[in-house]
Amino acid sequence: MLRRFVSSLEHEDNPLLSPTLWGLQKWGMWQPKNGPSPKISNAIHFAAILFVISQYVELWLIRSDLNLALRNLSVTMLSTVCVFKASTFVAWQKYWRNVIENVSKLEKRQLSKKDKMTNTIIDEYTKYSRRVTYFYWTLVTATVLTVIVAPLVGFLSSAETRQRIRNGYDSYPEIMSSWVPFDRSRGLGYWVSVLEHILICFYGGGIVATYDSNAVVLMTFFAGQLKLLSVNCSRLFEGEEEITYEEEIKKIRECHYHHLLLIKYSKILNGLLSPVMFLYVIICSLMICASAIQITTDGTTTMQRIWIAEYLLALIAQLFLYCWHSNEVLVMSNEVDEGVYSSAWWSRSIRVRRCVLLLAGQLRRSVVFTAGPFTTLTLPTFLAILKGSYSYYTLLSNKED
Repeated sequence: MLRRFVSSLEHEDNPLLSPTLWGLQKWGMWQPKNGPSPKISNAIHFAAILFVISQYVELWLIRSDLNLALRNLSVTMLSTVCVFKASTFVAWQKYWRNVIENVSKLEKRQLSKKDKMTNTIIDEYTKYSRRVTYFYWTLVTATVLTVIVAPLVGFLSSAETRQRIRNGYDSYPEIMSSWVPFDRSRGLGYWVSVLEHILICFYGGGIVATYDSNAVVLMTFFAGQLKLLSVNCSRLFEGEEEITYEEEIKKIRECHYHHLLLIKYSKILNGLLSPVMFLYVIICSLMICASAIQITTDGTTTMQRIWIAEYLLALIAQLFLYCWHSNEVLVMSNEVDEGVYSSAWWSRSIRVRRCVLLLAGQLRRSVVFTAGPFTTLTLPTFLAILKGSYSYYTLLSNKED
């Protein structure tokens, strides 16, 4: 059944992005150009924004309780990133369409040539993209279920907690912390807030899973295409003994145009991702620090520690996916010109060698994704964020002592 579902996500119009586009459409970000669906989806996105505002209101009300405030802050920051991702994707829909549609066109055009090497490279990074996508979806699903189930498990596993609730000293456990204009501690108000939190968890999980997997798959596409470009450059004069000057120039021109396309659409993609990643890098540092403080705080139950640890793992994995794949694109863009020098350029005429030299100069342009104007998404950046979070945690811990 699972294989049948996975197979149903494949579509020939989008050889690489069909599963992620399915997810984006189901969660209301990839919208048709007309019809009632965009209005319904945008209403849901607006409701999610109102919910995040209610979380900040609640954070202000409980600011005197450090443990409650830290837990609220961890979830509220992630909710902020979720609605920002959804809002920017919908607002910049035409730019996303431009990138995604041209990625699919380029791949279909390459596959139609039935070149064995080309098909092998495309098949390799497509299979890799599928593994990353489904693994990430599984991780996000596990995180969402953990967030939903953790309060219930904590309630059932602690007789003391249940007794305190019966005596009126404590309220029933909540999935998240948000303000509502009615009493949510007991009765109907409690169950309404629980239902609201469950729905918002599935909404947020779907937004994170589909947006991030789509971005990571596109990064994988650029890394794979740069590898393909390098291979094509190394094959410029392969097996061609009696090739004319015009045919040689045509091959060089095709490689040059291929690289220009990758530069163009990687810049558009970076423009779409950079503001989101800038916000996420800042918030991620705070959330990792807050989660570490919660784990080491006295009075935190074992179930709460498990919940926080799983939540922390998901945060780090999310950041690592972006930094790792962006770093792969940067490495490949710095190595792509090696394909030119491994070709038989030395056996061609002076005019052809001049054109090859121009192509090599073009290929030296790096492709890199950024988090705002201040930093790039690379492995050193990932390590710097972890070190910074640990420094914040150490500072706050010493201050409390």
